[in-house]
Amino acid sequence: MYRGAALQVPRRRRKRRTRGERVPLPLPGARCERWSMDFVTDTLADGRGFRTLNIVDDFTRECVAIEVDRSLPGARVIRVLDRLQALVGLPHAIVLDNGPEFRGLALETWASANGVELRFIRPGKPIENAFVESFNGKFRDVCLNEHWFVSIAEARSVIEAWRVDYNTVRPHSAPLPIAHPAFTLPAELASDHAWIWADLLSGTLYYYTGKPGFLIFFT
Repeated sequence: MYRGAALQVPRRRRKRRTRGERVPLPLPGARCERWSMDFVTDTLADGRGFRTLNIVDDFTRECVAIEVDRSLPGARVIRVLDRLQALVGLPHAIVLDNGPEFRGLALETWASANGVELRFIRPGKPIENAFVESFNGKFRDVCLNEHWFVSIAEARSVIEAWRVDYNTVRPHSAPLPIAHPAFTLPAELASDHAWIWADLLSGTLYYYTGKPGFLIFFT
């Protein structure tokens, strides 16, 4: 067609790749210093879709929250963060992508009012949100792909139980366990390797004795 019209065939130019050094996402130095959040989509047994809002602590690798519903607009994201503020406090910064739920004025206003820095990754660069992206992969493989949800209520119940199990049973690649400041070990339990951890969302307190396999929990 181009030749018949005596037009020059356009040539595709190769995209130039940056030669800059790839720098890994820096690790925060403490719990609640930086969170990451992202959405995951799935379907119910009847074919209707639903979404989850996953929020991860980049230091401890804990899943702080998984919100489940058919729709999760920006106002709902803010309600989830307000709930977490009352339970565990807020981070200094949150890493997130450029989705419309995150880019809205409502979330920007909320973050400014609460002293939280919103760090948006570059478009098309999910690797810059690597912590929650890694969690999303585990969440889909181990939870979503293993269950056939018939309702939103069932999805919420199963996913929350999985979240608690993920935080308390599954091994993580996070730094050494951190003692929660709200609790003090009794003298008879204290040791150089013992630690205590509280999942405030589930209301469970965990005490690790320092020996492999010895994990005591209180509800």
